[in-house]
Amino acid sequence: MKPSAYSAASAAARVPAQPGAADAHRERDVHRSGAPDRGGDRDRGGDRDRGGDRGRGGSEDRARGAGEPVGAARGEHTHSEPPVSRPRVVVQRSSVRGQVLDALRTALLSGELRPGEVYSAPALGERFGVSATPVREAMQQLAVEGAVEVVPNRGFRVVRRGDRELAELAEVRALLEAPVWLRLSRTVPAERWAELRPLAESTVRAASSGCPATYAEADRAFHRAVLALAGNEQLVAIAGDVHRRAQWPPAGAGAGRGRAGLIADAHEHTALLDALIAGDQELVRALVGEHFTAAR
Repeated sequence: MKPSAYSAASAAARVPAQPGAADAHRERDVHRSGAPDRGGDRDRGGDRDRGGDRGRGGSEDRARGAGEPVGAARGEHTHSEPPVSRPRVVVQRSSVRGQVLDALRTALLSGELRPGEVYSAPALGERFGVSATPVREAMQQLAVEGAVEVVPNRGFRVVRRGDRELAELAEVRALLEAPVWLRLSRTVPAERWAELRPLAESTVRAASSGCPATYAEADRAFHRAVLALAGNEQLVAIAGDVHRRAQWPPAGAGAGRGRAGLIADAHEHTALLDALIAGDQELVRALVGEHFTAAR
């Protein structure tokens, strides 16, 4: 991650929008008639001029002069040339804030950012090679997610997680997800469950890597895909937020669960999927209860 990415993103964000075909035709009509289209004037804020300067519409019209096309106020060349069909240009923007957020989440899940410690945005920005602004924005998102808390005039403190909080989050997850899994087990056909096999297997590979951040992402992706079968976007969003909160490691846990714990959790996914494909309702009920019982 380099500072140049942030500069490029800022420059790209300032690229003005190109006028559409409708604006081009309207400006051409203005030159032919020598007078502005009345309907267009109303659309561009002409009516607002009667009541004084309201917003930017009135001041722009006075700067142009009567009958002068819109593009001239912006320094564009508008001398009755025919509209040119241009290919659609997609501006690529590099999300520095998103990259910093991912890096901070990885540092939190790995234990690199320790619970109880305060970290400043400028210091973290120097570490990541960016300004303090995207770091501060990413930290604000982590505060919303419950991973850090704001310390005025100092920075952000990594929240200390206790066993009680993790148990409460596990209970909330169970209340949200377990009934949905059981209902879907009775209504979703086996072939739909089979489509989730690659996601379940990806959690096993992620767990085998031993990286808590890699596993956390794969784990959420699998659960999100299962809940999406219910067709309730609010459920997916709320359950995903609780799931993410439950993944932050507790105080004194270092990197949280070790590699063996991650692998055991991942194999529960594949076992659940096998039972769902087979339509074994009793086994599904038992595995769902086991999967959501422990604090995860």
